[in-house]
Amino acid sequence: MPYFEHDGCSLHYEEYGQGEPLILVHGLGSSCQDWEYQVPALARHYRVILLDVRGHGRSDKPRERYSIPGFSADLVALIEHLNLGPVHLVGLSMGGMIGFQTAVDQPGLLRSLCIVNSAPQLKLRTPQDYWFWFKRWSLARFMSLETLGKALGKLLFPKPEQADLRQKIAERWARNDKRAYLASFDAIINWGVQERIGCITCPTLVITADCDYTPVSLKQAYVDQIPGARLAVIKDSRHATPLDQPNAFNQTLLQFLAAVPTTPKDH
Repeated sequence: MPYFEHDGCSLHYEEYGQGEPLILVHGLGSSCQDWEYQVPALARHYRVILLDVRGHGRSDKPRERYSIPGFSADLVALIEHLNLGPVHLVGLSMGGMIGFQTAVDQPGLLRSLCIVNSAPQLKLRTPQDYWFWFKRWSLARFMSLETLGKALGKLLFPKPEQADLRQKIAERWARNDKRAYLASFDAIINWGVQERIGCITCPTLVITADCDYTPVSLKQAYVDQIPGARLAVIKDSRHATPLDQPNAFNQTLLQFLAAVPTTPKDH
């Protein structure tokens, strides 16, 4: 079970397969486990590396303020620890925010970028924004994580045949460290790099569910700001697309990765 140290924190990661390095970064309150339906398909073609973000999963949960730039610095440290060179990077939700931060700060480290159900900023501007996030903030603070996980499971996986996914998300959410979860929640509020995404030069794919928290039009608007980026919409999916539509997600991602030019040989 490999770990590495960065900035006083022991961080857990996992590796599968061989080939070009492909790093998957999970969302808020999740862990490496949430890529279970991706690893078998992706590891046939790539060296797949999963990271438990600081404060999550088997990584340390230091008592401090967390930030998206800090999470990105941990990711960069993993790339350097494994001596990977440029990588393919996939980020879901908060992991997508970490992906955006890395793409604008360390463009030379990315061979490609795939953002899933995320955005390059989370700025609170309107009264509705503040009310939505105040409700989520309050629920996160005053409900147990077990109760929150059950509510989240019903929201993400509402179909009768998705009972196993509801149970899975509830159990995983309950294992979170509440203080670290809240610190990570705070890290995403009013974060943003949208004014810099026009500088992203690596091949970029944005995957969105048709029933995500935010509309497809919001993703299309920021995709239009990234040179050469394209948008793929996964039907009949909510926020946890890799879990509720794994086959469509894996196929979409693999097609994108296969079209990314290989790294030029050094002369």
